Amino acid sequence: MSTLNLKLPKSLHKQAKNLAKKEKTTVNQLVSSALAEKISVIMAEEYIETRAKRASKEKFNQALNKVADIDAELFDKLSNSE
Repeated sequence: MSTLNLKLPKSLHKQAKNLAKKEKTTVNQLVSSALAEKISVIMAEEYIETRAKRASKEKFNQALNKVADIDAELFDKLSNSE
């Protein structure tokens, strides 16, 4: 474990304390979890962007052409309201 000194606006710190209390955890754990979630989102975006750059519309269409052209089962069909 390492230590990070962090300066927060008083209002944000107050909200963090209230939320940590509500979630029955510590502010440290709340901030650590929030940071982990943010890092995961950024890493996922970067991964998707990298994969998207390798995408090929031609390969996508080739894959779609392999799909059988049949009607969906009744339980898989969308209702008229959707």
